[in-house]
Amino acid sequence: MENKTLDLSKSVYDLVQQAPEVADIMVELGFSEITKKAMLHSVGRMMTLPKGSEMKGIPMDKIVDAFRQHGFDVTGLSRISRDSGNSVISENPSRTEQLKGYLRRLGEGEDLDSVRADFVAHFSEVDASEIMEAEQSLLRDGTPLEEVQRLCDVHSALFHGSTCGESAAAHEGGNKFVAAMLAGIVGHPLHTFSRENEAIAPLIASTRQALADGRDAFDAFVRLREVSIHYAKKGDLLYPLLKTRYNIIGPQEVMWTVDDEIRDVMGQLEKEPLRDAHWRLRADAVLQRAEEMVYKEQNILFPICAEHFSDEEWQGIYRDSKDYAPCLGVENLEWAGITPKSEPQTQNSNEIVMPGGHLTVEQLTAMLNTIPLEISFVDADNINRYFNEGPKVFKRPGMAIDREVFSCHPPKIEPMVRSIIDSFRSGKASVVPVWMEKGGRTMLVQYMAVRDASGTYLGTLEIVQDMEFAREHFLGK
Repeated sequence: MENKTLDLSKSVYDLVQQAPEVADIMVELGFSEITKKAMLHSVGRMMTLPKGSEMKGIPMDKIVDAFRQHGFDVTGLSRISRDSGNSVISENPSRTEQLKGYLRRLGEGEDLDSVRADFVAHFSEVDASEIMEAEQSLLRDGTPLEEVQRLCDVHSALFHGSTCGESAAAHEGGNKFVAAMLAGIVGHPLHTFSRENEAIAPLIASTRQALADGRDAFDAFVRLREVSIHYAKKGDLLYPLLKTRYNIIGPQEVMWTVDDEIRDVMGQLEKEPLRDAHWRLRADAVLQRAEEMVYKEQNILFPICAEHFSDEEWQGIYRDSKDYAPCLGVENLEWAGITPKSEPQTQNSNEIVMPGGHLTVEQLTAMLNTIPLEISFVDADNINRYFNEGPKVFKRPGMAIDREVFSCHPPKIEPMVRSIIDSFRSGKASVVPVWMEKGGRTMLVQYMAVRDASGTYLGTLEIVQDMEFAREHFLGK
């Protein structure tokens, strides 16, 4: 790039390949992720500087000025609009309005084939982010959320065969197809999500065919309810991150609701004893919605996530996904690119930092006192280290702290306490529950071994819980 021309319509990856100093200038501006080779070769292939400006909240005029100061001739400024002092580039503002027009026509009841014919005539392909922006713009314009949710499946049907992810270029490493690239990395969350869809889709198809043929499809239908695991992972790991970190509300407000509706209807159908023709029609309808959701994930949701999520965020999703059961037998595979989890950072010296987060001593104390349990902890040397505060059925005097636990029990109970702790220390047991009546109320006392990640015994936790609420709930007494 001898004349140092910076074309803002090109991807960050292309710009850095042409002029490596672009990366250094981006770091100065605040785009620190560009230093990660994996990010440059994945997200960088589809990210432009205008998109980065919007994501990072860095004014576009500041970016342009920085490159001009380094001797670049900046081109590709198709349109600059001012919003609260920030410059934002819109590469083709009319496309969103065109897409909204098609969606509005569907909402007004126009036939899908008619709208699709016009869409195909004007759009050779459409990016997942454009579809999501059109739906979000409808919501901002005042279209009721229920209306967008109701037409969610029809919307995706409009774009079948036209999303960038479905084109042949998706397999050629183009800069718009990061999702396909990430899905090809063994163990990556998108690899697992896609493998789950590869198990879900054919099972839906065979079950729908069985329903159409009048064959018994109940067992397959019940097995398909494992799609709830897949939906739960999306709901916990993808949708909230898109909304809170990137202000992308479409999946949160539309797709998540559809997931819940599919899951709820499938649960209702499973419980119904009469599986007549009406049942089969309802079953086919909900399976068709689940089938449509597979399409929306692969061609809209996953590309949106791939465009925005950082490598660090994907690694967090990978770690958290291990808490979920396999969906249709699809196990989480090891991701070779995972890095050791960093410790939570805090600037407050009064905070206690833990793998699950950080709390001040005041917050932690109040939280433990709020839990409706009597909590006691005895360390590996059999010394009382902690009792939570508040009224207790089994009294715990403060003076007992730092005393040997056995000194707090009468002689006839001490052998049992020693036996329980010995079984924890040796590894023979991990939990010992004891049910009893105390003051006319049913109580559950649980003794639990506390061990670190390597299995080393750290102490014993005792939890006392008043179970009368359960008696009242289940027995009505």
